[in-house]
Amino acid sequence: MKQLILAIVISFIITIIIGPIIIPILQKLKFGQSIREEGPKSHIKKSGTPTMGGIIIISAVFIASIIFALGNSDLMIAMLVTLGFGIIGLVDDFIKVVLKRNLGLKPYQKLIGQFIIAIIIAIYAANHPYIGTSLLIPFTNEYIDLGMLYIPLTIFAVVGTANSVNLTDGLDGLASGVTLIVSSFFALVSLGLGYYGLSIFAGTIVGACLGFLKFNYYPARVFMGDTGSMALGGAVASLAVLTRMQLFLPIIGGVYVIEAVSVILQVLSFKLTGKRIFKMSPLHHHFELKGWHETKVVIVFWMIALILAIISMLALSIY
Repeated sequence: MKQLILAIVISFIITIIIGPIIIPILQKLKFGQSIREEGPKSHIKKSGTPTMGGIIIISAVFIASIIFALGNSDLMIAMLVTLGFGIIGLVDDFIKVVLKRNLGLKPYQKLIGQFIIAIIIAIYAANHPYIGTSLLIPFTNEYIDLGMLYIPLTIFAVVGTANSVNLTDGLDGLASGVTLIVSSFFALVSLGLGYYGLSIFAGTIVGACLGFLKFNYYPARVFMGDTGSMALGGAVASLAVLTRMQLFLPIIGGVYVIEAVSVILQVLSFKLTGKRIFKMSPLHHHFELKGWHETKVVIVFWMIALILAIISMLALSIY
């Protein structure tokens, strides 16, 4: 527990220290966010706010993790997965912001990179002597061995989680706040299950998200961009995989799931019927267009994430 607290504190302090250093650099380089014309009108004033702030999160997690990483392969693989997804997001942001191509990487290019990373961690976990192909079933003490189905399911979970977190990052403090709650859950659960290295890694995510909120909460001084949201998605996914808790992702990551499903339903509905289910997707924009202030949407989603975290704790028998 002492190391977990220390990991949180170190990551938090690093974020608080480097944030005021990196943000002016992003401003000077004119790495400003472009706002979609079809988006909520209230977001127009955010145009030009520095993006790619995920560099702050990744730096804090990387430095804090390195301090505790010696001799812990699980922590190292989680960190590398996070870094890998962060690099995909960084390239995407660079193309959007610097090369002025608003769509960034093409979908198939993103997916190729994501699938490569997902395959690596799936194979690593499947061949790990203390992980293997068994998954913990929520609300039971039982594990289910998926055998040959393990790798495709894990790949789907990793890629799906990364993209869902990416979709959630649309309001000031939304993705960072929700992920703070999700990573806190994994920090405590990993500790209870005996995955001490992963508990420390989750702690670095907690500290980084908490520190980043100082700069990212409304009105945001910096956005994490795909650099941050993809990295956080990779971090959450790796924690689930390495603790054998992929089946918990729809519960603890319920906010991410709802956001992703809202996009899927919106697209399907429009293509099949020509009508939209929501005023705009992802779901957080729907509530904005219904008249909710941005901070109200964020706080409500945080509360939902907290409730889901409590439910997820109840789904375990270790507490």
